[in-house]
Amino acid sequence: MDFVSIRIITDDVARLVDFYERATGVEANWSTEDFAELRTASATLAIGSTRTVSLFAPGAAQPAGNRSVIVEFLVDDVDGVHRNLAGFVEEFVKEPTTMPWGNRSLLLRDPDGNLVNFFTPVSPAAIEKFAR
Repeated sequence: MDFVSIRIITDDVARLVDFYERATGVEANWSTEDFAELRTASATLAIGSTRTVSLFAPGAAQPAGNRSVIVEFLVDDVDGVHRNLAGFVEEFVKEPTTMPWGNRSLLLRDPDGNLVNFFTPVSPAAIEKFAR
């Protein structure tokens, strides 16, 4: 089995896609106006409209209600990402901070309130763990 993607359900696909394109520098691939994907080398962030939920199970997912999942992106320079997003991101939850497990992390909220973590390994063990 391979982990392929995570999907965020939203009332405003274009707004969320615009946010993630700007935040990550990855251009989205649009399938329909209700569905787009930002593909990286290791996984895909899918963004779907609330209209797509009924295709799975009506009412199974609701937009802007997440308080338990963090979408994470490995980046080369988390401090640079922070500088680039200053003035664009409405809510930084935690400024770049070196965590006990060796990653320097920036925690913020996307326009729907989902937590997003950009991180750069900085300790020898973390660097080794995430070596590309």
